[in-house]
Amino acid sequence: MTEPSPVRRRRGRGARERILETATELFTAQGINATGMEQLTTTAGVSKRTLYLHFAGKDDLVHAYLQQLGDGLLPPEISPDLTASDARDQLLAVFEWSPKDPSVPLRGCPFLNASVEVPDPDHPVHRLAAAHKTEFARRLTGLARQAGARDPEALGEQLALVHDGAVARSTALNNADAGRCARALAVQLVDAATA
Repeated sequence: MTEPSPVRRRRGRGARERILETATELFTAQGINATGMEQLTTTAGVSKRTLYLHFAGKDDLVHAYLQQLGDGLLPPEISPDLTASDARDQLLAVFEWSPKDPSVPLRGCPFLNASVEVPDPDHPVHRLAAAHKTEFARRLTGLARQAGARDPEALGEQLALVHDGAVARSTALNNADAGRCARALAVQLVDAATA
């Protein structure tokens, strides 16, 4: 009696992870609408059948792509032991960003990009982008409260607006200078709100 040969498995990440990684790279570089499923499967090294085993369709893949970015693009959650000074520093740290690779065009916020590319406010992808932006402002509001702002809700919304405006401007101009200007404006807003 012969022993069954061991099943050969591809080493490394599974297909779902490869597809998500590829989607992240392509959606970031090209945008959601410019990235086709054929390109995704070819670049990820999977068949269309495999892609559709893991994702019901492109909308499902876009939703998963945004979900996996989630917390990594949000300000930190507040903690009870955070001092007012530390909370202020965390509010301003939101505006300290620079491109990872200056030779690559700036693509901005994937959630703002998704809401533009999927404009239907009732679409699950658009709703996920809106929920992310709401959570972004909520976390800024929490930090503003801990920093001692008189009206933390107003400051949280103002800082969210300044941040999103700077990200959009940086994308349009392909220049990160808007981040420095936004931080200077954020300092003024935080100082005025906590004076």
